[in-house]
Amino acid sequence: MTTGGKRRFSELRAAHLRLGERGERLAARLLRELGMEILTFNYAGPHGEIDIVGRDGLMLCFVEVKTRQPSSRSRPLDAVTAKKKWHIVRTAERYLRQIGHPDVAYRFDVIEVVIQGWRLREIRHLPAAYGSGDARRDPRRPFS
Repeated sequence: MTTGGKRRFSELRAAHLRLGERGERLAARLLRELGMEILTFNYAGPHGEIDIVGRDGLMLCFVEVKTRQPSSRSRPLDAVTAKKKWHIVRTAERYLRQIGHPDVAYRFDVIEVVIQGWRLREIRHLPAAYGSGDARRDPRRPFS
């Protein structure tokens, strides 16, 4: 429904969530095509959520999916800020604790998805887009 030509917040939010979910499905399909095993979706911890946890051979992968429409002025990767990285790294540490700290290598990937309407326009996998060292600073203490 619209009120005075403006869409209600709940409608906009629902559209945003649907776009993100579509991006995650497309990202999972790409990862499977690349030979990655998907272990879990939307792993949540007290510091946030990891969109996809997968295994690429012996490498554990924590994957952040960023979906945008082409009208956006920036790349989806630009939304993975230092603060977002900090939250993902903390959540990944919790995941590793929960599975008993196996002696495995791991990396932090990003998948950029650009959708126009509901059609895929571009998808790009950025393996090892950043490391845990990129997120060492506590975002709540910007000048420490």
